[in-house]
Amino acid sequence: MTKRKLYITEFDKTRLKELIAVAEDFGTEARSDLESLKGELEIAEVVPSEKVPSDVVTMNSKVLLKDLDTSEEMVFVLVFPGDADIEAGAISILAPVGTAILGYRKGDVVEWPVPARVRRIRIEDILYQPEAAKDYHL
Repeated sequence: MTKRKLYITEFDKTRLKELIAVAEDFGTEARSDLESLKGELEIAEVVPSEKVPSDVVTMNSKVLLKDLDTSEEMVFVLVFPGDADIEAGAISILAPVGTAILGYRKGDVVEWPVPARVRRIRIEDILYQPEAAKDYHL
């Protein structure tokens, strides 16, 4: 997979780094979800909330995703772990798909390994992005 340019707001990066630090302080073993998220944060370009492109997945964005292997479409809101509720369509940033889509843009294809294959999802649309709606506090 070719790495595309990832974008993240300073606000999201700060909160996600705090999340990682707390999880590592309380965890007793290595966590691949935290390592994946740290890796994404390291390569992402930090932009002011007011300047993040409106087609980028940020925290609390509502996105339409399409599984390229099954053609299944899913709508998720990308949230912090405490707000995750898969039944309500709220997916944690620490879930593999959550970490995978953060910072990517509408139209991007995101790949990550799962047992026995590589999962491929396209970001079909950003239905809501806090920064585009000027909801900078979310």
